[in-house]
Amino acid sequence: MTEMQKSRISEILPYLPLFVADEITRRHAALGEDINEIRLRVNAPAVAMTNRSYQILAKDRKLTINEISETFEKICGYSVYSHQSELARGFVTLPGGHRAGICGEAAFDKNGSRTVRYISSVNIRVASEHIGCSREITAALFHDGLCGALVAGPPCSGKTTLLRDMARLLSSEPYGKKVAVVDERGEIAAMYRGEPRNRIGPFCDVLSGYPKGEGIAMAVRTLSPDIVVCDEIGGEGEAQAVSDGVNAGVAILASIHARDGDELRRKRAYQILSATGAFGKIVFLKGGDSRCEVDRVEEALS
Repeated sequence: MTEMQKSRISEILPYLPLFVADEITRRHAALGEDINEIRLRVNAPAVAMTNRSYQILAKDRKLTINEISETFEKICGYSVYSHQSELARGFVTLPGGHRAGICGEAAFDKNGSRTVRYISSVNIRVASEHIGCSREITAALFHDGLCGALVAGPPCSGKTTLLRDMARLLSSEPYGKKVAVVDERGEIAAMYRGEPRNRIGPFCDVLSGYPKGEGIAMAVRTLSPDIVVCDEIGGEGEAQAVSDGVNAGVAILASIHARDGDELRRKRAYQILSATGAFGKIVFLKGGDSRCEVDRVEEALS
């Protein structure tokens, strides 16, 4: 485990049941590969996941519902109400850009708003920075000037990590572009009390927590960016904001879940985005055991 990964893991330890945190601390050298997920389930042992394997932590020690509930309370800063909008989408973003997926029973209030109760499992995805991982693809995409690009890949293929590094490079010399990051889930820049916890470059402005459509429109209106970067895009309101940004001369970098071109074409989200004309290139990631590795670049699919 690298020193950087140790530091990342240490940000998560305070949220975990004490015996799980102690096991991870004690066994970090034996785990070998970088941990990318920590899975906690009621009446089951805790599990640390890497790209290629998993390790059961304390095999004879099953997590109780009280330990899962306490973990959930810690993740929410003991203020579940203040995280209702995130919980409605199934996750809470932690300082440092880590994301805790929450599973339980769906509950609806009188206005139809959804939250979750009786928490049964928590999956903490460990944020990672791979500085320089986008160097080649950034050079290939932008050697003739700015263009719009969509990064496609399966879950855990490194889409967000690649976008973050592209934002960092593009907002640094020699590119020196004005970059606006619309970070709805706090995973790209990992802002904490106004300070980015991830390295995003000197010419980068961050709109953290804004819905993507609203954030894109605000960035175009107020920040005069050369490039807007956002993660997992696809709603109709977002597509309209993308279209408006393109008409204002702004390049858009975004990501979308899709394993290949056939899956991408079938997605309603892509069909909406394709109609905006914002994305000239599609960058497909390999996925599987490879993170942030580009498989191929194609012209925008029709």
